[in-house]
Amino acid sequence: MSTVDKKLQAFGRLVRKGTIVPASDRASGPLKVGVDLGTANLVLAVVDSENNPVAGATYRSTVVRDGIVVDYVGAIHAVRKMKADLEDRLGQKLQQAATAIPPGIHPGAAKAIGNVVEAADFQLMQIVDEPTAAARLLGVKDGAVVDVGGGTTGISVLKNGEVVAVFDEATGGTHMTLVLAGAKKLLFEDAETEKLDPKNERDVFQLVRPVVDKMSTIVARFLANYPDVDVIHVVGGACSFTEFEAVMAQHTGRRVIKPVEPLLVTPLGIALFETGGQQ
Repeated sequence: MSTVDKKLQAFGRLVRKGTIVPASDRASGPLKVGVDLGTANLVLAVVDSENNPVAGATYRSTVVRDGIVVDYVGAIHAVRKMKADLEDRLGQKLQQAATAIPPGIHPGAAKAIGNVVEAADFQLMQIVDEPTAAARLLGVKDGAVVDVGGGTTGISVLKNGEVVAVFDEATGGTHMTLVLAGAKKLLFEDAETEKLDPKNERDVFQLVRPVVDKMSTIVARFLANYPDVDVIHVVGGACSFTEFEAVMAQHTGRRVIKPVEPLLVTPLGIALFETGGQQ
């Protein structure tokens, strides 16, 4: 197992169990926070000064849609509550944070997401696009990172460690849920519950496969301009299906790699900002 996957597994255990890494086992220095305001999930990731996971929290929410804050007060309340819960567990204040946005969203929408983080009493250190944050954790220097979130499919192309192109289209996990709800005549909330239940994965995937085909086509179309990209790293909660990589590989003709805990890659990557100043 790779070092990154081990780090993601450790972070996943912290999130699910609601536990923390004790102060005696952390690197000295300030703690850093990644705030991921997703369409379906809000995630806070806390790392130490050596970028090792310390604590984390998730919250199912609809306060953000496709990178746009649709419930500003609700978003602030949710982030403040998660922050307070983590501070209680850690026994110290969390001060510096970064956040992320889907590639190519309107500057006003990006500012609103930053404002949520600041209104939750964080010092905002950075706003980065989501696939680039994922690439930072994964250590991707060359290739493409695809972040399949609740509302969008975002793509970053990297060469020699630099982001050379980004793209985003509004197709994500929410669209899977809508297709499932329509096919089985369920309420959206019931379809979402069924989609997230691992025991339903095989049957659900067959119904939402057209959405995965569309996501893969979006990626293939964009990467047609980058024939030298051999590897696609796919992250985000909506790519958690076992067969997801095979479908994207079929459409794109590229090797597709999915790390463990794909939902947690981007928030953990957001937290890996430099503390030397605003970026």
